[in-house]
Amino acid sequence: MESKNNTFNFSRRNFLRTSALASGGLLIGFNILSACKPEAVMPVDVENLNFNDFNAFIKISEEGYVTIFSPNPEIGQGVKTSMPMIIAEELEVAWKNVFVAQGALDNKNFQRQVAGGSQSIRFGWNALRQTGATAKQMLVNAAAKKWNVPPSTCSVSEGIITNANGDKLGYGEVVKEAAALEVPENVPLKKIKDYKIIGQEITNVDIDKIITGKPLFGLDYKAEGMLYASVLRPPAFGKKLVSFDDSKAREVNGVTDVVRFGEKLKKIGNQASRFTSIVDKVAVIGTSTWAVMKGKKALIAQWEDDGKLESTADHDKELFKILDGKKFDTRRDDGNTKSAFTKADKVIERTYESPFLPHNCMEPMNFYANITPEKMHLVGPIQTPAWVSGMVSAMFDRKPDEMHLEMTRMGGGFGRRLYGDFALEAAEISGMVKKPIKVVFSREDDMAAGTYRPAIKYRIKASLKDGKITGYHLKEAAINSNMYGLIPNFFPAGCIPNYKVSTGNYKSDITTGAWRAPYTNFLAFAEQSFFRELADELGKDHPQLIIELLQNVKGTKDESIQYSGQRMEDTIKLVVEKSNWGNTGSGVHQGFAAYYSHNTHVAEVADVVLKNGIPQIQKVTVAVDCGIVINPTGARNQVEGGVLDGIGHAMYGSFSFKDGRPQAVNFDRYRMIRMNETPKVDVHFVQNELSPTGLGEPGLPPAGGAVANALKAATGQQLFSQPFINELAIKSKVLG
Repeated sequence: MESKNNTFNFSRRNFLRTSALASGGLLIGFNILSACKPEAVMPVDVENLNFNDFNAFIKISEEGYVTIFSPNPEIGQGVKTSMPMIIAEELEVAWKNVFVAQGALDNKNFQRQVAGGSQSIRFGWNALRQTGATAKQMLVNAAAKKWNVPPSTCSVSEGIITNANGDKLGYGEVVKEAAALEVPENVPLKKIKDYKIIGQEITNVDIDKIITGKPLFGLDYKAEGMLYASVLRPPAFGKKLVSFDDSKAREVNGVTDVVRFGEKLKKIGNQASRFTSIVDKVAVIGTSTWAVMKGKKALIAQWEDDGKLESTADHDKELFKILDGKKFDTRRDDGNTKSAFTKADKVIERTYESPFLPHNCMEPMNFYANITPEKMHLVGPIQTPAWVSGMVSAMFDRKPDEMHLEMTRMGGGFGRRLYGDFALEAAEISGMVKKPIKVVFSREDDMAAGTYRPAIKYRIKASLKDGKITGYHLKEAAINSNMYGLIPNFFPAGCIPNYKVSTGNYKSDITTGAWRAPYTNFLAFAEQSFFRELADELGKDHPQLIIELLQNVKGTKDESIQYSGQRMEDTIKLVVEKSNWGNTGSGVHQGFAAYYSHNTHVAEVADVVLKNGIPQIQKVTVAVDCGIVINPTGARNQVEGGVLDGIGHAMYGSFSFKDGRPQAVNFDRYRMIRMNETPKVDVHFVQNELSPTGLGEPGLPPAGGAVANALKAATGQQLFSQPFINELAIKSKVLG
């Protein structure tokens, strides 16, 4: 959506409500007075100042300090830096005077307190600008009233209001009067050409605290009287607890209690068990993580079967049965694919496979809970705080206003922290033992009791007639598939006259859920590998084939099509230029992929070289159209991280089950990309003035396709399964 609007109508009520649509994770206070009083120093504790509530987002003290609230979680996607940049831009304050912290859950004043789907900036863009601009106008109106001059004769720079006579007032000097004024209508927003903060290279506001080890993350959180809990869960999906002997565990120094729990989880039923199917567990409680983890190992438990003990081999058979059968749901059906295949000069069909994957966040799951008769106090790293709040309130039959939930910074999320099973555990244990409890997962807990990326198989079939692609049929067979809406209306929907998408589902007790760039993280590889083959078959350049197809969707009136043909074409042309596509000289083998996801268009080119016959990924060039780039530093970080994550998991990520038991529960058996295997990532942004879109996820999906196509160019081997390392003919030599 273009940023054409430069005015916005607000009533006081709408000002509060619309402001709440902003979706970042921050609490910022900045020193307005230092703009004109260089000697002013930010106080150590701004909370002791006399703040006036300006609206649901903004408080300003008489000393000129401003606090801006925005509630969404920070999982490393940078919203804690980029969101205040947007507000500060329209509020006309100096970024050097901005201070940032995290807000808490507030269902009354804020909406969409979620970190997921790369939507924070997209949803917050207009609301944050409007909030800052309206607040600035109210302050200007208050100053103009003091001076008895028209507001239009006043200007603002770095929090200082100046009239035509050169008189100056700081925001803090007019805040009382401003807070009492009516919210103005038709507030002008700044023109993009006048931006001073947006588009600047800004360092992560938490970076100093992160590198010096200051407490920011859930694992850092401590409270008076807090005890730790380590939870024993069944060793395999399909097992349930029969009995346990805790005598040895209680002998461990520091262990204070051992309890069996899960009744509260059973009470709320499928809403929780969808993500944590195990509701009968044992918690070892004590004074330190070391004590409780050691105590858990000392437990002697008896288990029995409680369902099918599934294995990866079983899943493969079931998914192939779906692909080979007729039990599919049709998600999109344009034209007549059956006729196109019948009349084709040639039909090409390929099958692509991907495994389950764990999330492996750097910070394992953890959460603090203190359930008392007066209050439910929760603190920790969670992507869906409102969901957790609602579940815990239901568990204890308590009113939502008895809940106080604080969000910490997260050491990675990638979708795993959308599902707050670990928070529910902490709450139930605290309620049982009547003490503040912090549940902490070990890495083994994290991988064995995870919510995994579902295993998926795609079968793609295309018909060629008279040198054109006339038909296309995508079949998906997935474990616990529940996100079909992502697939049918992305590329190549609208580009091929006869186009069909069919999906089938195999239900499993193994918990699955969102994993960074859900579904598209693998689909992009499958589709772009397939289009590389089609390009070769048609004797065309891969990027040029995609551009030709995109002409068919330009100007479409089909509102179901979610991507832009023109924006995708511009992105492809940029990456072709910046990667020196096709002109790298001998020894460099290139692979191309382009994909749209999370409202953002991305194209990538991977460069692979052969050293002693072994392919090495040397460089990945990336072009991104995400609209206006708020913070280029943070934006590049997100794209680079997504590309490396995509390459690492496409090359090495493999996770399997045998008799319901995960076959890797730590990094000694789970292969991840290593530092010496990471290529240079060269990021370029399409320059436009369109509203910003997501960046945390869109860089990942095309990476696997670009690398697979480059490896095909280098080795001659087309890849169909992830991880690639298992399929490469020289797998015993490639990168270890």
